[in-house]
Amino acid sequence: MTTAAKRSVVPFVVSATGSGVAQRLVTGGSAHEFHTDAYPAFGGEDKAPSPLFYALGALTSCNQVTASLVAKDLGIALGEFTFEVQGDLDTAVLVEGAEGNANFDKVTVSAVVESDASEQQFAEFVAETERRCPVSQLFVRSGLEFVNNWTQAPLS
Repeated sequence: MTTAAKRSVVPFVVSATGSGVAQRLVTGGSAHEFHTDAYPAFGGEDKAPSPLFYALGALTSCNQVTASLVAKDLGIALGEFTFEVQGDLDTAVLVEGAEGNANFDKVTVSAVVESDASEQQFAEFVAETERRCPVSQLFVRSGLEFVNNWTQAPLS
């Protein structure tokens, strides 16, 4: 690995403690703290979001961060983002121990982004955002069905 490549690697560290299915998590290098729990059907008390919600939320926020970087590179202006993400999970493996893959079967991203991009620029912007977003790539490379629908809205 070259020296330049080593400088571009940023470690992201999370430490966690918990009991039952609930956890308190703290990010390394800062004082950010968050909590997870699960629905009662999964042994939790539903006092905090499920880790599955955090995974889907990470997908929306990472896409927005990545999109902002891509837009800067492409010279397009962005306004407000609106995301809705749905993950379809067959819980048979998780809950019952059935054979198979415990991953989501399908994840659908629906995004509306205000932008001044041309139609061609917007298509490039969406493709490049998916390619460069680390969390999108976690989902894409996991083999699930990944649907990524982005719509452009006029910049207000």
